[in-house]
Amino acid sequence: MKSIYFLPILLLSVFGFSQSYNPDHISAKALDKYDEAIVLLKDGMIKEAIPVLQNCISLDSNFVDAILSLGAAYGHLKRYEESVAFYEKARIKDSVYFQVYKLPYAINIAGLGQFEKALNMVDEFLSIPKISDRSISAAKYRKRCFEFAIDYQKNHPNQDLYHFNPINLGDSVNSIYAEYYPSVTVSDNILVFTRAGIHMREDFMESSMSKKGFSLAKPIEGDINIEPKKGAITSSQDGDWILFAGQFSGQGFGNYDIYKSVYTPKGWSEPENLGANINTEFWESSPSLSPDNRVLFFSSNRPGGYGGKDLYVSYRNANGSWGPSRNMGPEINTKGDELAPFIHPDNQTLYFTSDGLPGYGGSDIYVLRKNAEGDWGKPENIGYPINTIENEGSLAVSADGLTAYYASDRADSRGDLDLYQFEMRPDIRPFRTLYVKGFVTDKLSGKGIPSSVELFDNINNKALMKVQTDEKGEYFITLPTGRDYTFTVNRKGYLFYSEQYTLSKKEADSTYQKNIALHPVALHANFVFNNILFKNNSFELPTAAFIELDKLVQVLNENPTIKLEISGHTDNIGKQEDNLVLSSNRAKAIVNYLNSKNIDAKRLSFKGYGSSKPIADNNTEEGRAKNRRTEFTVTDL
Repeated sequence: MKSIYFLPILLLSVFGFSQSYNPDHISAKALDKYDEAIVLLKDGMIKEAIPVLQNCISLDSNFVDAILSLGAAYGHLKRYEESVAFYEKARIKDSVYFQVYKLPYAINIAGLGQFEKALNMVDEFLSIPKISDRSISAAKYRKRCFEFAIDYQKNHPNQDLYHFNPINLGDSVNSIYAEYYPSVTVSDNILVFTRAGIHMREDFMESSMSKKGFSLAKPIEGDINIEPKKGAITSSQDGDWILFAGQFSGQGFGNYDIYKSVYTPKGWSEPENLGANINTEFWESSPSLSPDNRVLFFSSNRPGGYGGKDLYVSYRNANGSWGPSRNMGPEINTKGDELAPFIHPDNQTLYFTSDGLPGYGGSDIYVLRKNAEGDWGKPENIGYPINTIENEGSLAVSADGLTAYYASDRADSRGDLDLYQFEMRPDIRPFRTLYVKGFVTDKLSGKGIPSSVELFDNINNKALMKVQTDEKGEYFITLPTGRDYTFTVNRKGYLFYSEQYTLSKKEADSTYQKNIALHPVALHANFVFNNILFKNNSFELPTAAFIELDKLVQVLNENPTIKLEISGHTDNIGKQEDNLVLSSNRAKAIVNYLNSKNIDAKRLSFKGYGSSKPIADNNTEEGRAKNRRTEFTVTDL
């Protein structure tokens, strides 16, 4: 909007008309002060120019150019009410002279959220004869933005009930310099962000969060702040990793690259470049890491995209390396810039900014959600007043989905961009989450063991998350509420663990402790399938069975000499001979599936035991359910 300051002079020379207002009749003292104000405006000293312009008006109350410039200056500071008031004052002074200022007037009206009024004003501006092609293009752009805002409001009637009240995070976090790119750990107790300094320096900062507020932000310890050229930063959900963009001498592939630092007992490790599958000779930045540390989202301007900067995704391999980066596609990326992705701890909701998708003007914040099949849907604008006619920056959302953090240069800014928090509107919140934590141990020794913990959605059998426990076997995993899951744990040399979690009706933001003991692969070791629940009198494998069976295939491939017996069992309802046939057919169905996955038939045997080997009381339904089971036993190593 800086160009608006000089519209009074420029447009006068272009259109060459005036009615009751005549600049030649303004007092010499007021004109001298106006020249002084214009110098300040050109130097970007907006606040300093305002009292000078006010002095112009006090010297000559008919100085319409000074009134219009005051309207533009207040608009630049996002003080839209004052801006609109001065534009209206100028219109009253001379409505004909004001005609060509209806576009900046409309923009500031839209800053107040009055989009229908702003649209009418733009239409009036476009009806003016002989306006330049550049003015027509700018007006049509604003017209599209205002029409989008009106349609959005109609399609989101509850939007009007939402009270947007951003709260400045205060002097403990914000400074006279710019703060941006906030990120929070899953426990919502650490805030990390970037702070700009002098001579283009940027430092990574952290602040502890508690009910009392934020601690005094301090530079993150370690080597990551040594180099001055850095950018976006993000923390892994558990707080053990930091990923960031930087330009480290002799360590990069070209422009800004993405690096990783790991927390150790001695502090943050030396930054490690994420490699050629992530970084290129072009610009990479805005990293965001999924809660299981397996998926990395980032922005890059490398060739082959759809616009200036596009969003990309990379998946981490089993050996810890990152796979080839993939463009997230034309429904997300545009001819403009897509930046600042933030994947929520629910692993289902992604926020990002774009200036190429339909919106309110400049760059807006959008939300992406995964559908039932696990694929990303279409981006949705998160709406006014979070998005405005200005450029919106990066957004981070707390684990409970209720609080958001973002950077803005609002009227109460300490200087440049400050960090703010606000309550998220209900319809744009991520999924509510639950937390499961615990230890994976060796069943015989009781010692913690590193292992792979994986979570599957029972509806579609798709893996939602996969985390690696630490050396002590400890894990922490977040999962969206409202669903039922299968929880599996794998480690080479051990039988896998599997259990169904019925969490669809559990309360959000609860924490569950689950310690898991893995049984080493050993002769006579036994495993009961938890997901293979056959329908009554049926031996057709249920859909949920394939989660466990595929894990068994993995165990058999990792231990190519072991042999198994698959056994089927029933309760005592019905004839014994029928139960024997049914249990045998169920065991055989499992063997057939394993054979289809290239497991040698010589390694597998099956047998139906009917109701002859109960493990619970057949006099209760709960007991009978436990007796209706299939299992495997290691028969040879």
